[in-house]
Amino acid sequence: MTVSDPPRPPASPKPAWLKVRLPDDEAYFAVSALLDKRGLHTICRSARCPNISECWAQKTATFLILGNVCTRACAFCAVTKGRPEAPEISEPERIAEAASLLGLTYAVVTSVTRDDLPDGGAAHFAATIAALRRRIPGIRVEALIPDFGGNPNALDIVLAVSPEILNHNLETTESLYPAIGRPASGYRRSLEVLRRAKERGFTTKSGLMIGLGETRDDLLKTFRDLRQAGCDLLTIGQYLRPSPAHAPVVRYYPPEEFAGLKTLASAEGFPGVEAGPLVRSSYHAQTLQASFERGRGDAACAP
Repeated sequence: MTVSDPPRPPASPKPAWLKVRLPDDEAYFAVSALLDKRGLHTICRSARCPNISECWAQKTATFLILGNVCTRACAFCAVTKGRPEAPEISEPERIAEAASLLGLTYAVVTSVTRDDLPDGGAAHFAATIAALRRRIPGIRVEALIPDFGGNPNALDIVLAVSPEILNHNLETTESLYPAIGRPASGYRRSLEVLRRAKERGFTTKSGLMIGLGETRDDLLKTFRDLRQAGCDLLTIGQYLRPSPAHAPVVRYYPPEEFAGLKTLASAEGFPGVEAGPLVRSSYHAQTLQASFERGRGDAACAP
């Protein structure tokens, strides 16, 4: 399957393969009530994730720490922008309690970007991971972190608590960084986050959204940049415009082209790739991590 270069005119209305069902499962409403009772945020709700019905029906959620107001104004993101409040000291324990009640054995923790904090919120990440492990022995944790403004000391704070996966989204191709409201230098800074984590021996992961006007060559270059930074796992999903105020969708990729992109990325050496129209960075996170670990174990046992 080949992946063609996208046209530049704005995309037509959403195709049928992007339609999702409305929440109607008892488990979904139970998760919603559990989170609301404890005053917790999730990226599922704050970023208007299209998979929220599926994931919450399975009693999984990606916890959003440090509030739900971001200090950056990326052109693709639905999360509220503004001046956030101070971090809540009790939040890590509330998240651990919720994870325990949900019966989680694998948790994904992410955050808004907090450029207002000296460490970008790194200590809060560490406290949350520690609280999860105290409450749920044996739980595996994926930390989906911001770039911490390129502060290596902040990254080290998170790595010191040894998350099983260090996830940091590159988001898009280098040429499109200005289009999403990020400085061109941010692309290299994000690659450096992944590179530093890999040098410390961590399993690393990143995510891309497509449909913003990237070309096939752009994507191939991005795959190679990520692999050169040591990135192990990759997610690729369709960019969906949250509102008319956000960056427009240039192209909707059909499912068969995502299959082609998965093949291309795998050929560049990624041990694990999840690609599809509705894939997001934490979608099927536990399955992708488990598949990677099995593959690594098989390789170690090979003669």
